[in-house]
Amino acid sequence: MKPQSDDMFEYYKHTSMFWNDMIAMMSSKPSSLMAVGPLRNLTENIKKISQELIEANQEIVDFNTQLVEYYQHLGETWIGAQKKVMAKISEIPQDAESLEAYKRVWIDIFENDFTQMFDNKSFSKNYNKLVTTELQLLKRWNTIMDVMLKSANMPTKEEIDDIYKELFTLKKQIKKINPQKRTRVRKNDSGI
Repeated sequence: MKPQSDDMFEYYKHTSMFWNDMIAMMSSKPSSLMAVGPLRNLTENIKKISQELIEANQEIVDFNTQLVEYYQHLGETWIGAQKKVMAKISEIPQDAESLEAYKRVWIDIFENDFTQMFDNKSFSKNYNKLVTTELQLLKRWNTIMDVMLKSANMPTKEEIDDIYKELFTLKKQIKKINPQKRTRVRKNDSGI
């Protein structure tokens, strides 16, 4: 019969050898570890996630380009309007009502210049591309989240939305039933 300390030593020796083998396997073949256990689904879907990320990165670059152009339109319009206001200010007499006159001039010039900018075709095209790219990014991020949630065996956003719709419908039905039930209870109580 072996002493208990020898059994304990063998147990720890066996355990440490197991983990050493696992570490060696992980360092030589990192993908093989991913193919077992809970990460297997993620490994199967990693190609789709990486493809979506690559395309999302391109859309982020496009979005940033459109955003710079958008702010250029705003900045140029602001500077032009401010120059017009400064030119017009010199014509306003300096008295008690000059502050109100300055406000009216500022509002009129900025309103006209920004209205012209919003009506400009190049601004409209840029804003359209900006919003379209943003929506594409959102769609990609939702796709990536759905793939990751499915890989983790969790409900997707779409499935949760369906559940919320059902709950909302059930609440409405219950609210309709409750007043009917109360009137029946009142009728029964008054009849007693």
